[in-house]
Amino acid sequence: MAARRYPSEYDWRYMTISSLVYPDRNPGYLWAWSGLVLCGLGGLCWMAVLARNGTPSNAPDRPVAIWALGLGYLCMVGCVLLPGRLLHLPRSHDLLALAAFVGLCVGTVQLTYHVAERRLRRARSPRIYAGALAGAAMLPLLLVSATQAYVSHALPQLPWVGLEWRARGVPVYLSFAFWEWVTCAVFSVYTTALSRATRR
Repeated sequence: MAARRYPSEYDWRYMTISSLVYPDRNPGYLWAWSGLVLCGLGGLCWMAVLARNGTPSNAPDRPVAIWALGLGYLCMVGCVLLPGRLLHLPRSHDLLALAAFVGLCVGTVQLTYHVAERRLRRARSPRIYAGALAGAAMLPLLLVSATQAYVSHALPQLPWVGLEWRARGVPVYLSFAFWEWVTCAVFSVYTTALSRATRR
């Protein structure tokens, strides 16, 4: 709905998620705000349940995962509900969004490793399989890092992101926005799988 109400064309492959949440850029920003806040609050509720249910003594990384995910979800809510004028920090939205991203990334990888290792303990090398499964969540991040390094070297004249990329015929796989959305989808799949795996 936020993309539909965007005043010009919104192409997710070349435009970042943040473009949807700025009130001065998008009259439909409340839809994006609502989605992010509900997602963040849902994640905080999930972390509260995991923390309340206790942690097995043989899983020292699980509390770190819970705290990291909790911080990520809290920052996700904060980057929407705390305008920059309240925080008195330049680019406070960007700082909170980055903190949310780092928290969700660290927490997802650690919790995935813990859950996968526990589920695969009868396999021949459970740590290797768990590490591979947890590490797969990082693949979009590695790809976006590689593409951005290439773009900054080979195409320095391009603006940060935007429809200009499409107009100039830049392949979608070089766009930061494309990999941001892919990462969001990958983390959503991992979160869904983890929430089902940690139900008990």
